[in-house]
Amino acid sequence: MADKRKFYINGKWVDPKKPNDFDVIDPSTEEVIAVISIGDQADTDAAVAAAKAAFPAWAATPPEERLKHVEKILEVYQRRAPDMAKAISSEMGAPSDMALSDQTGVGASHIKTFIDNFRDFEFVRPLGPHAPTTMISWEPVGVVGLITPWNWPMNQVTLKVIPALLAGDTVVLKPSEIAPLSSIVWTEIIDEAGLPAGVYNMVNGDGVGVGTQLSVHPDVDMISFTGSTRAGIAITKAAADTVKKVVLELGGKGANLVFADADPKAVERGTRHVFHNTGQSCNAPTRMLVERSFYDQAVETAKRVAESTQVGLAEQSGRHIGPVVSKLQWDKIQELIQKGIDEGARLVAGGTGLPEGVNRGYFVRPTVFADVNNDMTIAKQEIFGPVLSIIPFDSEEEAVEIANDTIYGLTNYVQTQDGARRNRLARQLRAGMVEMNGEGRGRGAAFGGVKASGRAREGGIMGIEEFMDSKAISGWSVDS
Repeated sequence: MADKRKFYINGKWVDPKKPNDFDVIDPSTEEVIAVISIGDQADTDAAVAAAKAAFPAWAATPPEERLKHVEKILEVYQRRAPDMAKAISSEMGAPSDMALSDQTGVGASHIKTFIDNFRDFEFVRPLGPHAPTTMISWEPVGVVGLITPWNWPMNQVTLKVIPALLAGDTVVLKPSEIAPLSSIVWTEIIDEAGLPAGVYNMVNGDGVGVGTQLSVHPDVDMISFTGSTRAGIAITKAAADTVKKVVLELGGKGANLVFADADPKAVERGTRHVFHNTGQSCNAPTRMLVERSFYDQAVETAKRVAESTQVGLAEQSGRHIGPVVSKLQWDKIQELIQKGIDEGARLVAGGTGLPEGVNRGYFVRPTVFADVNNDMTIAKQEIFGPVLSIIPFDSEEEAVEIANDTIYGLTNYVQTQDGARRNRLARQLRAGMVEMNGEGRGRGAAFGGVKASGRAREGGIMGIEEFMDSKAISGWSVDS
């Protein structure tokens, strides 16, 4: 792995202008495992300048050549998968098997999908038969600042870097300072793939520093951010003066509507989904809305799943869940669990404190609350830990009302054998995505939300178009 105190600017690993060290902590052991440098204004300026200088030539590069570069990135990425998984596991606590199959695997899957979608991408498209000489062309935006989170590092890095490169943009990546090691491996992969100098740049930093510097920079044409709603609002305000394009993928508080006719595995599936990645997923179905006639049975099932979910070190093999990413995150989760107890929710599994037999690490007990209502804090706030809230409902209309009663709108879920009901609910639920009966989104379907979840559309064709600007052209010569 490259020196963690260097940045990647203009095709080279370079020393930061004013080294400012930051400790990377292993959340399983609470020990320092690496030291990185946090960038300053001079580092950000150098990266943006390199990207700006490289943009004209990269934008003019034939699409098939850009595609070949991405195919090479995929080849190196797949070879470096064990290194990537080790970095992710140590920096943010994903268990080793899950870090390889899910955390690292999702990056490869996204790259493959973008490659397939890009092969037939039409950069110039006719408006329609009514206007035969009017075309819509898709053009690269320019220099793009990419700010990515710690919870699914390669999911977010690949969803941003790859479509930006294919679109003809040049990029500056600022990964999370909490989990930067995977992006250093990623940058080594990019370097080996041989992109032209300046097309891809990476500067480690925090949100207040490098994140803000990219957001306000006059030579950055677009910001793509994934993270908290609070930070997304701050970025939008910071970017306003330069009128740059801002794309946000933010938090969620997904509702999982479970009807009495749901399939036998629906509650178990939904509960395990909440605990997956130790609850650190913005699309987790953390509010389980259950039809009252089935409610008691559902609570008992969720309790059983929680009590059977093992918690263990990230370095261990197996199907357990690991720690949450940091002490700050652990403290927040503990406060919210206690808040649930104090506000009258019924604790049926888990609770505050470390799991039994654990005396260090940021481990959280898989927790289930029953008898929750939408006025409670645990039903309103994104906890980002393995905490499930179960809420009863009496009618389909009430279920929709409860589900939509949130500032968020990322992913909602429906469990019922009634096809007509599924179709009705899919349209009524206010979210960017609705998944039903355990069926995931089809390959290439965009990921993104509405309301306080942001309005990004990442992945597939829409994910490529997001890093482009459309241009209306009239008087096109159809004979040329």
